[in-house]
Amino acid sequence: MQSLKELYKIGRGPSSSHTMGPERAAKIMKSRWPDADKFIVTLFGSLALTGKGHNTDVVLKKTFEPTPCEVVFDAKTPCPVHPNTLEISAVRGDEVINTTCFYSVGGGTIKIAGEPDANTGIDNTVYPLSTYSDIAEYCGKNNIRLWEYVEKCEGGVIFDYLDGIWEQMKASIREGLTTTGVLPGCLGTQRRAQQLYNQRHIDESAQTKENRLVCSYAFAVSEQNAAGGVIVTAPTCGSCGVVPSVLYYMQTTRGYTDEQILKALAAGGLIGNIIKTNASISGAECGCQAEIGSACSMAAAALAELFEMGLGQIDYAAEVAMEHHLGLTCDPIAGLVQIPCIERNAVAAMRAINALSLANFLADSHKISFDLVVKTMYNTGRDLLNSYRETSSGGLAKYYPVDKLHFD
Repeated sequence: MQSLKELYKIGRGPSSSHTMGPERAAKIMKSRWPDADKFIVTLFGSLALTGKGHNTDVVLKKTFEPTPCEVVFDAKTPCPVHPNTLEISAVRGDEVINTTCFYSVGGGTIKIAGEPDANTGIDNTVYPLSTYSDIAEYCGKNNIRLWEYVEKCEGGVIFDYLDGIWEQMKASIREGLTTTGVLPGCLGTQRRAQQLYNQRHIDESAQTKENRLVCSYAFAVSEQNAAGGVIVTAPTCGSCGVVPSVLYYMQTTRGYTDEQILKALAAGGLIGNIIKTNASISGAECGCQAEIGSACSMAAAALAELFEMGLGQIDYAAEVAMEHHLGLTCDPIAGLVQIPCIERNAVAAMRAINALSLANFLADSHKISFDLVVKTMYNTGRDLLNSYRETSSGGLAKYYPVDKLHFD
């Protein structure tokens, strides 16, 4: 499996697969063909169908500056390899000197057609084991925790990296909580994180307060993402609010240290890596279950590590978090990462806390393993109709009255 550096990435929203991935592809082409007079980018599949709402064309043009870039949206040509496909042609004079095909596979990661992953700078040899059962067996035999396995595979330097990740996660929450107004795009979506944070419920119970605060943190990060702000993929931009919200809540209410949080991030990242390796974290490939479901599993596992639960309990927490997102569709209205995406981050954050509680009581009797639910998620996602996989042609995106929207 890859390094956690390929899972947790700091970047600008609103979409890791639609902005960060294409941006990375553009940088590769720009470095390979610095003397090109022009670049032509053709977007296919989900990139073509929701690229406008995700600002894919805007990011590409900015990345290629000062060299001109033409962006073509081709929503008709099939994508047999991956639904997030783009071709970039370098042009010199009137001649196309090179055309390279890229796949944006989720979380900002790209693959290049016909080239080994080494050409994208990805190290695929960091983790020798790729299933939870194998990793748990190894940890059990060597009497180590998941974060220690991460340290063994990546070296202590990974925690320096995770420290930067955690600082950005906290910064995204704080910035989101102090920003009001309307998010960009045709929906006119109001920012609501600050309202959730400040508006105490009448006769508020401890549980209601927990719900309100966790949701406000998730809204804060997700709204920052929707506005094109800086966030951390965990594992994607569209699901970036789940992991930081639960960990920030636990730190601010229970006093966990940054060192303890980093260990939790390592364990959660390992869960995300397993999903990314054996299934998908791409909404265009497997629906929102691959994004929000994966984020919920990561958050649940991170919490279980934070509470120093056993390997079986972590397995159960991550499994139940994913199991109850199976079949979740990706149907963003107008292609914007706002509705239902922002609320889903908050709901998944609370579900991660619920999964932690269930793991505390029921882990010794659970029947479904995390590895099995990951396999199930992938096959479920592949069975989803194309209209429910980030194309904005089905579900909420289909039935919302688009004729009332005001596109720029």
